[in-house]
Amino acid sequence: MASQTRTINISAWRKLARGFGKLSAWTMLLTGLYFLACLFGSMIGVNAQWREPAQGVRIFVETNGIHTAIIVPKRTRVYDWSAFLPASHLPDPAYAGEYLSFSWGHRQFYLETETWSDIKAAAIGSALIGSDQTLVHIYHQSLPQEGDIARGVTITEAQYAELVDLLNAKFAFNADGTRPPPIAGYGKSDVFYEAKGRYTLVNTCNTWTGDTLSAIGIRMGAWTPMAGGVMRWFPAPANVEN
Repeated sequence: MASQTRTINISAWRKLARGFGKLSAWTMLLTGLYFLACLFGSMIGVNAQWREPAQGVRIFVETNGIHTAIIVPKRTRVYDWSAFLPASHLPDPAYAGEYLSFSWGHRQFYLETETWSDIKAAAIGSALIGSDQTLVHIYHQSLPQEGDIARGVTITEAQYAELVDLLNAKFAFNADGTRPPPIAGYGKSDVFYEAKGRYTLVNTCNTWTGDTLSAIGIRMGAWTPMAGGVMRWFPAPANVEN
């Protein structure tokens, strides 16, 4: 009887091991296909006929290696962000600059993951599942230095007006029209706001950046879930040392 029990146990463990092996193989395959799709999606261009105008509003596209952001002037003759995103929302208004960095993403991942070293399994799992709880992240900053991290691009004033509308539309409001209070950021120059939109593996923070830029007519990848897929469309200036 004992021998028979050991045989059954061994058989069960073998089945379990085979099942785990198949699951691991499928997971690796699907992960590989996802990253391959990300690569090809970002290489397929939209707005192929777009050319950067000689004059207009200078904006920037920035990356920290995980997220991408769109940086705009705080004040232009097209729009002034000062009232909508006041320096008073910062822990120290003295840290407000003349530019604003906009990014959008998963609430839990944003709040818990300032750097790669902060990554937690729970935040990764939540991001993989997806969530309707999203945030707009705003940095108040000075003029970006163009290089590997930030790339500048000029757009027309009409395009910038469209961009302003798209950025404004991402902020969430209460039923009575008021805006939820801002959420403390990582430091003295940034702040989070409640946002609209569902985060998924298809609609990531970087997808939002790419879709927003392509929506105003800028040449961009058709699908850009990864930061590199966005930045590849903005080559670093050859005369800039990084």
